Amino acid sequence: MGLLLLLHVVLVAAAAGAPAAQAWGKEGHYMTCKIADGFLTKEASAGVKALLPSSANGELAEVCSWADSQRFRYRWSSPLHFADTPKDCKFSYARDCHDTKGNKDACVVGAINNYTAALQDPSTPYNRTESLMFLAHFVGDVHQPLHCGHVDDLGGNTILVRWYKRKSNLHHVWDVDVIEQAMKDLYGRDQDTMIKAIQRNITEDWSSEEKQWEACRSRTKTCADKYAQESAVLACDAYKGVKQDSTLGDEYYFKALPVVQKRIAQGGVRLAAILNRIFSGNGRLQSI
Repeated sequence: MGLLLLLHVVLVAAAAGAPAAQAWGKEGHYMTCKIADGFLTKEASAGVKALLPSSANGELAEVCSWADSQRFRYRWSSPLHFADTPKDCKFSYARDCHDTKGNKDACVVGAINNYTAALQDPSTPYNRTESLMFLAHFVGDVHQPLHCGHVDDLGGNTILVRWYKRKSNLHHVWDVDVIEQAMKDLYGRDQDTMIKAIQRNITEDWSSEEKQWEACRSRTKTCADKYAQESAVLACDAYKGVKQDSTLGDEYYFKALPVVQKRIAQGGVRLAAILNRIFSGNGRLQSI
């Protein structure tokens, strides 16, 4: 418990002055958690449902955006949503996992490790319901490439663009705009239809990759640093050809959409794997 308590002190001290960074929009987080639900073991599913607040109606996906609503209540949590990097397409925990004041472990990777450890410890002093909701949200965040974007533009937040004819910024494009455009163009504005399409891709097009996504050899922590490294590489691609006041349209959209869909899928599969380890001691996924 010593490490957890120390990290908690660091995180509480981290709030003031942290740059704002939104996460996947509500749709992206909902999809991530809905996909995770389909890969939980029976033990893990029961463990998750036992911790959910009554407002969730037994659905983890219903509270997967909760952490975004707590930014003003828990100001220390702001830097835990991202892990921005220099422009080298690499994530280094020692270098990059800190807040703007230099407090170490205050990034999305540190948060995933912390809340996983808290849920694994029956004697934890933390609220286990909140720990679960934070964990589910942050696993989604680390898979959004611009949450491991560049430090100097706050993960694309300061790069103003037009998404077709609408004003936006590069971070928001990846959080929300690509997903909303896809739901409009391809899925009849129906979130469940888009979720089912991603689920089909997991069992069909990506079936040979799924086991690699969930694999994690670490016995003492998660593999969130690996997920951040993947996002850092993808973020570098996301910046290509984008300048202040760029107009992003079909060409950018058609390149970004497959990445967004796969990252949502990977986030769901990996969240399930983490929860399975926590609640059933099993790192293998069981599709139901």
